[in-house]
Amino acid sequence: MTGFICNHCINNANSIFFSLGQEEKMILSQKHKCLKFSKNQIIYREGEKPDGLICLSAGKVKIYKEGIGGREQIVRMARPVGFIGYRALFAEENYMATSVALEDSTICIINRDVLFQVLSTNSELSLKIIRSFATELGFSNSRTVNLTQKHIRGRLAESLIFLKDTYGLETDNETIKVYLSREDIANLSNMTTSNAIRTLSNFATENVIAIDGRKIRIRDLARLERISEHG
Repeated sequence: MTGFICNHCINNANSIFFSLGQEEKMILSQKHKCLKFSKNQIIYREGEKPDGLICLSAGKVKIYKEGIGGREQIVRMARPVGFIGYRALFAEENYMATSVALEDSTICIINRDVLFQVLSTNSELSLKIIRSFATELGFSNSRTVNLTQKHIRGRLAESLIFLKDTYGLETDNETIKVYLSREDIANLSNMTTSNAIRTLSNFATENVIAIDGRKIRIRDLARLERISEHG
């Protein structure tokens, strides 16, 4: 982990901070830091206390909760320039999950006190953050229901579509632009690794997807969506 100064999460056109005035951007910039993390490096651990708002500037991150027997359940996947760990910050609690870099990643941490100072004087920014959190909460609620009510095939199909929608596709317009282990795919889909391997193999046999190591190509998106919908 290395620290340096950057403004990517503040000045990025996709960031909620982009529309701020120069004075407010300067205030946030003076009290923020950026850190680089290598693949598989932990960004924060469950039980730690947040000291600022974490923005993913580059890379891919998974957030997981450790359950019974040490089994992981992936609860979120983050992409630039999204926030991670924000619930604990605003609830003034410790982190309830652990975040790990899926590839070499860069995060920016905006100081808590400075962020709250800007929010207290900018109702538009506060509303944008509330909307962002509300959207994430709605998605999480939907995922919770689907992961408990859908059958294995439906859960795995939904996870593959979720990964496609989150990270996009390679230039071939088929390969999902994130390469997860079978264990991670299982933890994202609320199933055992053996079930994930078997179901992926079945999808490949049915020509719904193609598998090359950790690379997954979606061959028949319409059918994958039907499997997810009727899961």
